[in-house]
Amino acid sequence: MPAFFRHLSEVLYQVLEYVGVNPWVVKRRRHTFLHWEAAWDVHHHQAGRDKTTFHFGSQSEGTTTPGLQSDTDLLYTRNKANVMFSWADWQRRRLNLLMVREEDTPPQHYLLQWIRSYIPQPLTHFHHPNCVTDSQGRVFYSNMAVVRRFAEEWGDRHIRRGPSNSPREDWDVVEALHCTTLPPEIMSWFTKMQNGYWPSEETLQAAQMCGCFLVPVGHHGSMNESIEWRITPNLIERLLMLSLNMVPLKCLVVLKMLKNQEFVKHIHCENCKITSYHCKTALFFTLNRTLPTVWTKSRLIECIVRCLQTILEFLNQGNCPHFIVEGVDLFDGKLCRECQLSLEQAIQGMIQDDMHVLFHLQSDDLGQRLLAFSDDVRPYPGDDVNAAICGKLARDMFKLYLKIFKIACNRLCNNDAADVYTSLNNEITLMQDLAVNARATQYDKNYIKFIVKSLISVKASVTSSSCIQTGQPLPQDIWQLYGVSLDTDVASSKLKLASMHYC
Repeated sequence: MPAFFRHLSEVLYQVLEYVGVNPWVVKRRRHTFLHWEAAWDVHHHQAGRDKTTFHFGSQSEGTTTPGLQSDTDLLYTRNKANVMFSWADWQRRRLNLLMVREEDTPPQHYLLQWIRSYIPQPLTHFHHPNCVTDSQGRVFYSNMAVVRRFAEEWGDRHIRRGPSNSPREDWDVVEALHCTTLPPEIMSWFTKMQNGYWPSEETLQAAQMCGCFLVPVGHHGSMNESIEWRITPNLIERLLMLSLNMVPLKCLVVLKMLKNQEFVKHIHCENCKITSYHCKTALFFTLNRTLPTVWTKSRLIECIVRCLQTILEFLNQGNCPHFIVEGVDLFDGKLCRECQLSLEQAIQGMIQDDMHVLFHLQSDDLGQRLLAFSDDVRPYPGDDVNAAICGKLARDMFKLYLKIFKIACNRLCNNDAADVYTSLNNEITLMQDLAVNARATQYDKNYIKFIVKSLISVKASVTSSSCIQTGQPLPQDIWQLYGVSLDTDVASSKLKLASMHYC
């Protein structure tokens, strides 16, 4: 590596700190999205829906910047389904789905055979729009069932991208099925990883408990595309990302910037693209076979070059293997051979040019910031990016809390005053019981605390308004109710208390 790479690495490291890739903002991003998960889960529990929500992708991992304009990835599972890898996993009174592979089933895909709920036997010749019956009488669960459900809910706003369905361009919503048993093509990964430098043994042990998801998308061009479901180890990948320090995270952000600007110039086909997931896969493979001592602040450029060399290796062999799932080519259906060869030449040119391409990156003005730092102009003039990011995260989290709270209030307050009072008491008790549940996380407890205080504030208002309207004296515990809810937010509970005093 050129001698000046050490100095440039330290400058690039500092510049990335300014645009939101630093420990404080990364931690804030991760905590925000974990709070969102908890809020959605509690909301589904309140509404009597058995769902679990997850946020994946660069927004929740902290590997994005404002200039990258990353989508928000949400995945949720309907827990009524029991995905069986073997007959021993069958459960009574559940929607049992057996994972099946045929000789012509593509890698990373399974068919889901419908099994009876009251006896461990296959369902046969079942006529239902969500099912497909084959020539042997076996009934398979169609992945189009999910697409139809979203299309009916969102109408003209419905956008479908692979397994994702969304009413908005900047959101990817995936309804998936959770499988607690890891299939063989994932289990073999744990053996392979024991000889690498990364991940650690502790991380591998934790990963074995994660399970995997089946997302509703078949292999393109397959004869059974409408009934194939793709396995995806999102939880394992999230665990791997959370185990990384700042150098690999910054490395991935730069790869994404290169992907958005420089790589695109060398892709000629309309349907071809290299994705952020290709970049993440290259990072994982590079981490696995590179000494941990390389991943330091002063060698950041070297780490980026090593990742680019890993991508070059994939392009040269015409195959991008999945880091975890065996037998998968991530270029299949994403990048044709002609575009692979063109991209290979472009990346070789970047490396041979000593990565001067970094000074031309437009995302977050990274190139200009690098030049400013090189001229010892610090900090680069402009807004405080980190404060803006954290402000937006705080606003978005409060908006979500408020949205879910309004939904709860609308559900509770559609009856007369007596019913509202009873409903509020029941809801508060339900939330308090949920908070002491052994499975409740700290994020669950934080959200429940917010909701309970808000509900108590509503209860106090309902009680005092009813008493004032009927001319009855206020109950003795009204002061305690307002006291509990006074710090719900800046002013609303205090204004309600003042209004009640005035009346």
